[in-house]
Amino acid sequence: MASRIHLRRSALRSPLAFFLCSLLFIGQVARPSDLQSIPSAQELERTGAIVGEIYVDPQNIFDLNDPKDDKSLFRLANKLHIKTREGVIREQLLFHTGETYSQRSLEESERILRSARYLYDAVVRPVAYHDGIVDVAVTTRDVWTLNPGVSFGRKGGKNTGGFQLEELNILGTGTSISLSHDSQVDRSSNAIEYKNPHVAGSWNSLLASYSDNSDGSTRELSFERPFYSLTTPWAFGVSGLDDDRTDSLYDLGHAVDIFQHHQRTATAYGGWSKGLVDGWTRRWTVGTTYDDNTFEPTSGSNALAVIPEDRKFVYPWIGLDVVQDDFVKERNRDQIGRTEDFHLGARIEARIGWASTALGSSDDAWLLRLRASDGFALDSKSTVLVSGTSASRIEAGQFRNALVEGDVRYYYQQSHQALFFATIAGASGNRLDVDNQILLGGDNGLRGYPLRYQTGTSRALLTVEERYFTNWYPLRLFRVGAAAFFDIGRTWGNSAIGAENLGLLKDVGVGLRFGSTRSGLGNVIHVDVAFPLDGDSSIQSVQFLVETKTSF
Repeated sequence: MASRIHLRRSALRSPLAFFLCSLLFIGQVARPSDLQSIPSAQELERTGAIVGEIYVDPQNIFDLNDPKDDKSLFRLANKLHIKTREGVIREQLLFHTGETYSQRSLEESERILRSARYLYDAVVRPVAYHDGIVDVAVTTRDVWTLNPGVSFGRKGGKNTGGFQLEELNILGTGTSISLSHDSQVDRSSNAIEYKNPHVAGSWNSLLASYSDNSDGSTRELSFERPFYSLTTPWAFGVSGLDDDRTDSLYDLGHAVDIFQHHQRTATAYGGWSKGLVDGWTRRWTVGTTYDDNTFEPTSGSNALAVIPEDRKFVYPWIGLDVVQDDFVKERNRDQIGRTEDFHLGARIEARIGWASTALGSSDDAWLLRLRASDGFALDSKSTVLVSGTSASRIEAGQFRNALVEGDVRYYYQQSHQALFFATIAGASGNRLDVDNQILLGGDNGLRGYPLRYQTGTSRALLTVEERYFTNWYPLRLFRVGAAAFFDIGRTWGNSAIGAENLGLLKDVGVGLRFGSTRSGLGNVIHVDVAFPLDGDSSIQSVQFLVETKTSF
């Protein structure tokens, strides 16, 4: 049986494979006549075809074979950019030379590669078939990963900004490092972060970060081997966080209480799985967690400030994660002109732990967590995605800090360039910790209002959007879209600070979307103008929002 082979283009043994591989590029689909000699995926699997050569082609940012990309500035960018190394791509493949062909492994490898911020897209497909052996080509497209720049954002009437030096793909290795200064609503910070998702060519990942903030500091360290695929048999991880910060309680967009919050957490876990069985993956995990939160007044606290009670939980836990293998590829849904992976299968994650005073906890308590999601393709144009989470403690037979959240997203593809989108999201809490506020405002979907404008024990928000995806491609750097939207939401219940509830709040607005095709530093830039239709007289009649988000 053939061993895994690493080859340059000059060493390709199959002329047909070399020809096809040289033509492959992101977004281009091979013509049926190119692949007519290759059996279907079902036939390759049925006959037990063996994976032969694996041709890896990491392509640069700009395709200089395209006259529209063959410009002096783009040629310079390609020369300055260090392409992702072939070995880094190979490390993320779930199939190898000499193994039985699996279409599912090819498709999951595509999804893994597309999830990397330093890659714009990935295509994995068979390119030649001979004597029961199928050759596979892996083609990726890099993005610009060095960000020596200034950032600016505005939402809810507040400006944010900063500057940073960030490299997401050091020397083409997939490792990232960043130095930054950020001025956010709550604090300003100077931070450094290092992340290596494939330590020494393995699936082990390392993250280390430190932030010196205006109100404290944050240190984080983690090392883990995750369940990186549906077939991964085992996983482990250790992590720790030390965060000292000033927290605030909000009403009508203003901080009404302020206190110091020191959080220290540490977790170690191990997990195992039988892999994918009959279309489902079941993963068991066991671990232990240390979670210590202390609170104290700050110099800016008023005499009537509400200070949360200290709490400390040390507990072992067990978890189960069940995932259904059902994924589809779409375009022009949450991104502009790029491949999107939608999980339409069911997923359920559950965890239960027991904290005891004998282990140093402040109280005896059961700690519960549940997360579930599912997706449905109603027809060729309509898709519904549903998700929900729940977390709580049971202390002395009562639920404490119980929070249930959920959302439903609906996509209707009217045409290649037009999409109707609607989402309804809600949250409800019971006996919430004082520092755990349910908020609604310009920072979480009610775009015509200030940040953290309303608070309560429950909230609901409905958003409808008409999305338009243009063919405009300015400077070959951004794809442009537009949206008209309507938001309506409200909160219910009295929070710990007794905030006034203003009932239903509505806004309308329009905006532009700029999808970055050449940079890994932000997927979609939002520029919105929103008009509040309700609220008190103190809020501005027009809200301008500029922010970078992961979706449309």
